[in-house]
Amino acid sequence: METKPVQRRYDLDWLRVLAILSVFVYHSTRFFNLGGWHVKNAMTYASVEIFERFMEIWMMPLVFLISGASIYYAMNKGSAGTFFKDKVLRLLVPLIVAMFTYASLQVYLERITHGQFSGSYFAFLPHYFDGFYLDVGSTGNFAIHGMHMWYVMILFIYCLIFYPLFRWWKGSGRGVLDKLGGILAFPWTMWLAMAFPILLLHGWVSDTDWEFGAGGWPFLYYIFFLLYGFVIVSHEKLQENIKRMRWPSLMVGLILGGVYVFLNINSDNPVIGPWESAIGDLLWILSACILLPAILGFGMQHLTRTTPFLKYANEAVMGFYILHQTVLLVVGYFVVQWSIPDVAKWLVIFTSSFAIIMVIYEFAVRRVNVLRFLFGMRPMPRPVAMPTREPVLAGGKPR
Repeated sequence: METKPVQRRYDLDWLRVLAILSVFVYHSTRFFNLGGWHVKNAMTYASVEIFERFMEIWMMPLVFLISGASIYYAMNKGSAGTFFKDKVLRLLVPLIVAMFTYASLQVYLERITHGQFSGSYFAFLPHYFDGFYLDVGSTGNFAIHGMHMWYVMILFIYCLIFYPLFRWWKGSGRGVLDKLGGILAFPWTMWLAMAFPILLLHGWVSDTDWEFGAGGWPFLYYIFFLLYGFVIVSHEKLQENIKRMRWPSLMVGLILGGVYVFLNINSDNPVIGPWESAIGDLLWILSACILLPAILGFGMQHLTRTTPFLKYANEAVMGFYILHQTVLLVVGYFVVQWSIPDVAKWLVIFTSSFAIIMVIYEFAVRRVNVLRFLFGMRPMPRPVAMPTREPVLAGGKPR
C-alpha cells in the first residue's frame, strides 16, 4: 500500500474550519426557524427557514466530503490497527462521553421547554435512560447518538464499514480509483456523474424507513459524499477540473439551489406544489453536487497557505464542534425569554455562545490532557528538555 509522505492540504484545513463554523451559524438560527428544535423562540420566521434550507443543501455533505478526503491521507499513516485506534480515540471516545454526559442536558432543555417535564436537571437525570431519544418529538430520553454528535457516530460507522474499500483503493485497486476519478473529471459531466448514484439511491429509499437522517439529508446519502472526498483528492486531473470550473459551478449551483428552496418552501401552494413534487428532489441533489465542487474549487485556488490562526483553529475545530450545541441551547434557553427584539436575541446567542465555547476550550479543554482525551484530541506535546552544557574554562577545556 502507498505510504509516501504528502504535503499538507491547507485548503482542506481551511474548509474544515469554515464548515464547522457554518454548522455553528446554522444551529444559532434554529431557535427562530419554522421547524421544531430543542429550544424555540416564541416568534419564528420564514426568512430564517429559507436561509437554513439553503445551508442544508451543502453544509453536512461538505463536512462528509472533507472527512473522506482526510481518510485518503490517513491511509498513508500505517496499518489497519493504527487507523482503527485513531478512529476509536478521535471519534468513539468523544461520542461515548457525549451520550453519558452533556447530551442529557440538551434532552432536559427540550423536555422542560416543550412541557414534557417539570423540575430540575438533577431530578431529570434518573429519567435520562427511559427509552431512546432519536429526534425532536421522541418519547425516549437516552440520546444514543449524542445529539449533534450523530455526525461523529455515522462517520465512525462508515470508517469501519468502508475501510476494506479504502485500503483496496490505495493498494491493488488503485486502477479502479483512477478510473472513478477519470469519470468525474470530464468537464461538463462531473456534476451529473456525482449526482447520478445519489439519485439512484434516492429512488430506492425515498418515502421508506431508510430515509431517516439529520442535517437535511438521510444518513445513507452521506456515504457518497464521503467516497467522493476520497476519490477527488486522489486524482490530479479531477482537482484541476474542479478548480477550473469553480465559477460555473457556483453560478449554476446557486441558481438550482435557489429554485429548489423556492419550490420547497412553497410546496403547499397548489400551483407550485406539483412542480416541487416533479423536480424538487432532482434540484436538491443536483444543486448539492454542483455547489460542493464550487466550494472545493475556490478552496483549492485561494486557501493554499497556513497561518498561526489556521494552526490553532484546526486543532480546536473538534472541541468547538463538541461544545457548540450544548452551549447554544443553554444560552438560548435564557435569551429567548428576554423582552428584546429577536434580531438582538440572535446576536446575543451567537456572540456570547461563541465566546463561552472558546473560553471553555482555551482554558480547560486545550490545556488539560484528560479533557483533550475525552474530546478526541491528541495529548499536548511534552516540552523538550534543553541539553545542559558544562562550563568551559579558559583554554577550551571543560571544568
